[in-house]
Amino acid sequence: MPEFPAVYKSQNDHRQYQYRVLNNQLRVLLVEDMQSNQAAASMAVSVGHFDDPVERPGMAHFLEHMLFLGTEKYPDSGEYHAYINQHGGSNNAWTGTEQTNFFYSINAESLEGSLDRFSQFFIAPKFDLELVDRERQAIESEFSLKLKDDIRRVYQVQKETVNPKHPFSKFSVGNQTTLAGKQADIRDELLAFYQQHYSANIMTLCVVAPRPIAELDTIVKKYFSNIINRNVSKHYPQEAMITKDQRQKHIQIVPLKDQKRVSICFSLPEIDQFYKRKPLTFISHLLGNESPGSLLSYLKVQGLANNLSAGGGVNGYNFKDYSISIQLTDKGFAELDEVVTCVFEYIELIKLRGVQAWRYQERANLLDTAFRFQEQIKTLDLASHLSINMHHYDIEDIIYGDYRMDEMLEDETIQLLSMMSTTNMRLLTVAKESQVDTQAKWYDTPYQVRSLQPQQIAKWSSVTVRDSLQLPERNPFIVANPQARADKSDTPVPTIVAEGEGYRIWHKKDDEFNVPKGHLYLSLDSDQASSTPKQAALTRLYVEMLIDYLTEPTYQAEVAGLNYNIYPHQGGITLHLTGFTGNQEKLLTLIINKARERNFTEQRFNMIKNQILRSWNNVAQAKPISQLFTSLTVSLQKRSFEPARMAEELTLLTLDDLHNHVSAFYKKVYLEGLVYGDWLVEEAQQLGKRLQHLLSLVTKPSAESSRELINLDKRGSLLREKAISHQDSAIIVYYQSRMATPERVALFSLLNHTMSSTFFHELRTKQQLGYMVGTGYLPLNRHPGMIFYVQSPTTGPRQLLEAIDEFIADFNYAVMQITNEQWESTKQGMISQIMEHDTNLKTRSQRYWVSLGNRDYGFNQREMVVAEVEKLTRAHLIKFMVAHMRSRDCDRLVLFNSGEQHRSQTSLRSDNMIVDLKTFKHQADKFQF
Repeated sequence: MPEFPAVYKSQNDHRQYQYRVLNNQLRVLLVEDMQSNQAAASMAVSVGHFDDPVERPGMAHFLEHMLFLGTEKYPDSGEYHAYINQHGGSNNAWTGTEQTNFFYSINAESLEGSLDRFSQFFIAPKFDLELVDRERQAIESEFSLKLKDDIRRVYQVQKETVNPKHPFSKFSVGNQTTLAGKQADIRDELLAFYQQHYSANIMTLCVVAPRPIAELDTIVKKYFSNIINRNVSKHYPQEAMITKDQRQKHIQIVPLKDQKRVSICFSLPEIDQFYKRKPLTFISHLLGNESPGSLLSYLKVQGLANNLSAGGGVNGYNFKDYSISIQLTDKGFAELDEVVTCVFEYIELIKLRGVQAWRYQERANLLDTAFRFQEQIKTLDLASHLSINMHHYDIEDIIYGDYRMDEMLEDETIQLLSMMSTTNMRLLTVAKESQVDTQAKWYDTPYQVRSLQPQQIAKWSSVTVRDSLQLPERNPFIVANPQARADKSDTPVPTIVAEGEGYRIWHKKDDEFNVPKGHLYLSLDSDQASSTPKQAALTRLYVEMLIDYLTEPTYQAEVAGLNYNIYPHQGGITLHLTGFTGNQEKLLTLIINKARERNFTEQRFNMIKNQILRSWNNVAQAKPISQLFTSLTVSLQKRSFEPARMAEELTLLTLDDLHNHVSAFYKKVYLEGLVYGDWLVEEAQQLGKRLQHLLSLVTKPSAESSRELINLDKRGSLLREKAISHQDSAIIVYYQSRMATPERVALFSLLNHTMSSTFFHELRTKQQLGYMVGTGYLPLNRHPGMIFYVQSPTTGPRQLLEAIDEFIADFNYAVMQITNEQWESTKQGMISQIMEHDTNLKTRSQRYWVSLGNRDYGFNQREMVVAEVEKLTRAHLIKFMVAHMRSRDCDRLVLFNSGEQHRSQTSLRSDNMIVDLKTFKHQADKFQF
């Protein structure tokens, strides 16, 4: 066997890696991870929608779907999905431009059985003739689902405005029109496409498992050596994606959601060649800077923009469409030429003074530190990511390639900057006010392409950099050589280290993950936070104003790996700080001091207020199932409100209202905090004292806010209809547990785990009711719950509810037919998911924080739930379903909308409709928490 270079890994990475090439030229990365109780595999195939036959758009995507539906060895179309689910795993796939990726995770003990099934996709798929129509319908449902998705609608315009000879111009998803024809003919084409394109030599496999490398090597050879090597070589047309004639254009697009956005796009060469130096990462680092004097800072001060990102855009085998994307204010949209002028001035400034070795090194050092203290990710994500990286990086860089920044080549950097010019640009604007004269195919997006005006090009071609635009200073937050402290924790779980009237701080020193990082959660509860829609709107406005106000002073900290998030919850607001511990307290002090200043200006107030209003009003354009999920929590949680209702209140609010609300909010607060990571106990105690002192200056202590949940007991089958403008119908059926005990958590979780695969297979794969189909375990305010959901382009809500009820009624028989062995395997699969090892500091900190939110002060709810799962029998499940789910009058909440296509179908009506939500919530019995 030939010797391959070792895969370079982080000092913090406990896994072992081995690269192999099988006799059939399949490239394999074996990953030994003895700390995981899960295994994962991912296959990346160098075939994507670029390979679609011109007359068959969507063929690669259709093939991806069909590969899941049975093989010669395992012919049952639902067998693979059921096997993965039963053994505690999950699976998915996606089709991109040049690659298709299949991946799954599973209990480690079931690795061989899963690899046997998975490998057959690539050896002997069945392509069952009977399933062609059914899966075409699934493709149609997936296409239909995104008809009102602005990202997809804009993407289609981009495809129509590039060189039609370039494969990027192809329609990627496919639908019933592009895949039309007799089942037998489509199957023949599918088989021909598979045999022409799927070949071992253009596939990469990554397998991660708690098994020795040698054992993984044997297993992989056993199952994957039979994939045929057809010696396929890839030859995409060497056509420019954007020709000379397509440059210097202004593309205007009308979205469905209210937004104003401009992207300044430059056509660059493919980027894989640059990965060892990452000059574009460096350029984007400067262009996207948000500290004082930066491009975004200046645009904000002038009232022209709210947000900016640099470096996005599609890329592939011979192109990179580099874009600088800016979220504009109304003024910014009106003064678009001025915004673009500022962008070209900043590019000029980088050319003149930004291409400096120390600036590049600062960015390179940050990536190097991130690599050295790299935190582990889930086995599923790791397998998928590395299988893709194998197509882009040298063997030794399969992991390190994402972080590698060897040196700045000045000529290379200047050359790329010189391509960010007027001769090589396109301007793309997305706004309701756009001038349009064409409709894009498939998604009917209105758009127009016009040449840029000579005076615009002249103005942007020779710019003088204004004094207000400045490059960033050296970053004061960068820790030169961070090191994790070796001190061990005295306790197995967090303990209280500081407590007094109105506050409590928990702490645990991490001694497993060995990174000099910490997670700091601070939750402030206030009775004034969200008792009414007005208060909730003001709290959200306060959070957004605060984040905006903090952007500039904290930006350098964020670049240095110190991140924070502020978000509202039912009882108040939460601050979450993450990153290197050396400067975490420095950042916290900065945030607290700035938060106390509250120097909000009228200009920023109006901008942020309009931004939130736009976001809330745009919820009406989201897909129906998303709107129903929002409405589910709103219907059941006393302190949750519909975005449209909060928007009504926000419209009338002034800056004085906000200042008064903030004062009222802080009059009486309760603080709960968690300090976890590379923090010593005495440091956490000192922090607690400082926070208590700060609180005493601004507030009086309060008790923790209550969270109230609507009690559905003895309410029967409650229906609530949402008026949604969409062609699809959608439905959510929610069952609630009356008790918040470990036994009920176990029961509802196991019920969902047992049903989910069969429900998906029955309603999506067999009945083809829609693309978005599933079940879910959904706890609200500690109370376990279970949901069934469907979004359908073909079927109205009445029939959807009947299909769900019929499934539940029939499922008892399915449970009865499960063998003891299958039942125990199902339970072990779920136990494995519940007890999955925390992969990193972040995952564990989240688990601890959720435990505190649930008042699980022993941090042992997982173990208590597992003990209850062990006791559950099939009879328990059947008994519960018969008593609480099988009757159509059982206690539950049904949320639905009637799609525009289904208005002629029999409507869903009952005497138990929620018509006035406010009155319903006011009068309903509630669980206090």
